Amino acid sequence: MADTRTGDPGLFGPESVTWQCHGDPIMWIAGVRALYLQALHPRAVRGVTQNSDFRRDAWGRLLRTASYVGTTTYGTTEAAERAGARVRGIHARLTATDPATGESYGIDEPELLLWVHCAEIDSYLHVLRRSGYPLTDAEADRYVREHLVSARLVGLDPATVPADRAELAAYFARVRPQLAAGAEAVEVDDFLSGPPVHPLLLPLRALLWRPVARLAYASLPAYAHELYGRPAPKPVTVTRGLRAAGLLLRLIPARLRWQLPPQHILRAMARLGPGSRPRRNPPSGRR
Repeated sequence: MADTRTGDPGLFGPESVTWQCHGDPIMWIAGVRALYLQALHPRAVRGVTQNSDFRRDAWGRLLRTASYVGTTTYGTTEAAERAGARVRGIHARLTATDPATGESYGIDEPELLLWVHCAEIDSYLHVLRRSGYPLTDAEADRYVREHLVSARLVGLDPATVPADRAELAAYFARVRPQLAAGAEAVEVDDFLSGPPVHPLLLPLRALLWRPVARLAYASLPAYAHELYGRPAPKPVTVTRGLRAAGLLLRLIPARLRWQLPPQHILRAMARLGPGSRPRRNPPSGRR
């Protein structure tokens, strides 16, 4: 048990499922899967392609997203709320335009924020469990429920957000007819397959990035493969690949991984004490 008297545990705290899960390195693959999935909502993906510099600053965008997740998971309550307020402020100023109709709309529409949120939570949970991370069904439901907090941070009413796996599945069934792999989704697909790098780094991209992107894409649901227009790989092959990736990534000592900037987990442990160190097995009790 963490000594929470030594500091602010933040929005989730060491006894949450989120605290344990987000310390696992397979989250990098889960994050890329979320991007592939999010791109299938035409109105949502336009908000990215029409407002983002992801083509020129690919790695910066990925690292900023990872830093946001790290801050909201392991940072103080003040830091997490400040990060959420910054995201809400950016979204409130941005619009996208439907090229077919000329309609202009805010990218902070609740239905778009909800899609992005659900695609992220589904991807994180799916990849974690399929890669061999130990989560019971009850813990998986608890993970979804904990992220009502994340939904609030981006401007959603938590009462409108799926609170367990059944509600999450029902949401995807409901939104499925709205999904399509339009021009913007194809652009994101191409980008994720080979983000721009310096010519000297091309071998490293081929060695490290492309296997991650391929595995993230392979782990998408069957309807996503259908929309992207490529045959879905055999589920057993994907599961085997995710388990192998999880095993390999988890061989890297946690202390070594956590040394990478901005060291969210190490700073949380310094604030709360060594008992707050993320564990492989999440706690079974309630907060």
